[in-house]
Amino acid sequence: MRLTNSAVPVYTVAGASTSRSLPDWLSEKQKRKKDPEFANRVELLQDFEFEEASQCIRISEDGEWAMSTGTYKPQIHTHYLPNLALSWTRHTNTLNKTFLFLSSDYSKTVHLQEDRSIEFHTPGGRHDSLRIPRYGRDLAYDRSGTELLVPAVGVNSNGMGEAFRINLELGRFLNAFEVDVGGDDLNSVGGGALQGGIGAGSVNTAAIAEGSHNLFAFGTSIGTVEYWDTRSRARVATLALPSDFDGRPEVTALKFHRSGISTAVGTSSGMIYLYDLRSPVPTLKKDQGYGYPIIYLEYLSASSATRDTVFEPKIASADRRILKLWDERDGTPWTSVEPEVDINCVAWCKDSGMFLTANEGRHQHSFFIPQLGPAPKWCSFLDNVVEEMADDPNDPHAFSRSKVGEVYDNYKFLTSSQLRMLNLDHLVGKTNLLRPYMHGFFVAQGLYDQARLIANPSSWEEERAKRVQEKIDKERESRIRGKKKVAAKVNRKMAERILEREEKNERKRAQRVLAQGGDESTAAEATEPEEKGLLADSRFAKLFQDEDFAVDETSREFQQLNPSTKTAPASNLDREKGLTAVEEEALDELSGSSDDEVTDEEKGRSRYRTTDRISSADYRRGSTRKQKKRDQLRMQVSSTSKSSTSRPHHDRSFGSRAENARPISRTKRGSRLSGPVGDKVISFEPSVKKSKAPERKSEGVSKQDRRSASGNTFRRI
Repeated sequence: MRLTNSAVPVYTVAGASTSRSLPDWLSEKQKRKKDPEFANRVELLQDFEFEEASQCIRISEDGEWAMSTGTYKPQIHTHYLPNLALSWTRHTNTLNKTFLFLSSDYSKTVHLQEDRSIEFHTPGGRHDSLRIPRYGRDLAYDRSGTELLVPAVGVNSNGMGEAFRINLELGRFLNAFEVDVGGDDLNSVGGGALQGGIGAGSVNTAAIAEGSHNLFAFGTSIGTVEYWDTRSRARVATLALPSDFDGRPEVTALKFHRSGISTAVGTSSGMIYLYDLRSPVPTLKKDQGYGYPIIYLEYLSASSATRDTVFEPKIASADRRILKLWDERDGTPWTSVEPEVDINCVAWCKDSGMFLTANEGRHQHSFFIPQLGPAPKWCSFLDNVVEEMADDPNDPHAFSRSKVGEVYDNYKFLTSSQLRMLNLDHLVGKTNLLRPYMHGFFVAQGLYDQARLIANPSSWEEERAKRVQEKIDKERESRIRGKKKVAAKVNRKMAERILEREEKNERKRAQRVLAQGGDESTAAEATEPEEKGLLADSRFAKLFQDEDFAVDETSREFQQLNPSTKTAPASNLDREKGLTAVEEEALDELSGSSDDEVTDEEKGRSRYRTTDRISSADYRRGSTRKQKKRDQLRMQVSSTSKSSTSRPHHDRSFGSRAENARPISRTKRGSRLSGPVGDKVISFEPSVKKSKAPERKSEGVSKQDRRSASGNTFRRI
């Protein structure tokens, strides 16, 4: 597929760029070498060509059949579009001038031949043939009355041009429409027309307003358009075209809008006029540009009402050189298709962006315009192909936003034209560095980078300049921010947080200035009124200089206001504060006892806890190092087995609980630890030096052997 670079992309799906094709006796390998387009062709329709040239092409009403005529030898080709294949071909005795579909498919067609004959064809072959008195110029079919209109050259005995009428239901000629074409004398326009000489007057073309008022319109060689009413068989109006420097040009093309109000008229001088039936003055004048006669006019109106809302009204006009699409309202050019061979006929696939042409060349052309409409149903795969070829990521109508042709990470997809630009086309077919895929090739990314650098040596300089500019912008941003020192005697952490917040705000302002294209002076002016912050304000100077305003981050009040702030461990100089009522009550529960009989060790520990004052911070954080050194409590864990140490307290057996509840002495408890019954005993023994004084022996049972009435385990410590 070849892409025409314009504002609206046009893809040449099929057709050669030159009229002279390669000979058939060349092998496929030789054709690829001699014609690179042959190697990269897309065969949309099978055998969509003629030996010399094609004359006319039409698409059936159901959109499934495409029929075209050409030479040489004179023949008819019919393609079945859903199969993308040639259905049948048929030869004729004479060259075909034009033809029409009489049915919704290909089964009934009528052909106007160059030898004044009209042939009717069916799937079985030529059904019938008849001859008309003079040479015909065009064909038009009135479906409401089954009448075939044949505009002809020359005049009758009354000096009037004729449009022959053939009633296909009755099978006979009817009275012809007499159209003024200039007379039969040698002095006026159309002189000698009775004999059909050179410059004879003629009715060149005909159009029927189907679906509306059903008026007939006939364009003549003297530059007039006559409108006829089918009901009265009479002329209702005559429209004269504007004159130019050569006089009044001939009318070569006519087309009614589906509303029946507007009419497009093409002339032999390459001018197009849009008329409203209610006014003889043209509403729009359009110049095709090359001065050739207009051979094709079409209102590109969608058949469905849903697409008509988003589809801007456009008109397609063609001469032998170019096919143009332009706005119906003001004539603004939209896009164009200009093949290198002459165009003979154009057919538009309705509700799509596909055009088929008959041209002076062996290969017939197919053009696809994605922005005009989707691909027809019979070639819907073209939408996917065009999606891969969408080469403008900034184009709102493009299908893909990615880079051009990138499908894989380590490979670059290149078309044939891109290979030629990089001077890599000589590698096609000679090495495996180029892997063919669809309409192009996959090239290794490293090879692509080297070839691009060789083809465009300045690309590295552009990339280097871009990176240098980015680095300069980054340095400019850092210079604008600057680096400030914190000169605070107290509350240094607060000052650092405030300074960091101010720097972040300055960085954002500098980025906004650079994005707007300002220089350093502009950025400095933008940041100057913001530099006076909290640190530079004289009202808050004592907050960072006077020690009376120092914030104690280890205090209880600071931690309650800033629970997420990490603080250093408390020092020995921390100010101790009293306990709250809840904390004192919890401490009393730990130090007090419901039993009157408490061991001496418990009394000593209770006295020790009540004599020293505990601060709230110490109560939360636990004992300090000094207290741990002073207490030096040692925890001993004894167990008869490893499994008993990991067993929870509530998983002990009833026997072990009962044995543990008996009053035992320390010697028995020690001996029991080595017994077979598994148990865990936790005891805290202060490592204080024992006095040398003899231990007093109490009479009777010792208090240590007595069972405590409290259920708190720590009360027996």
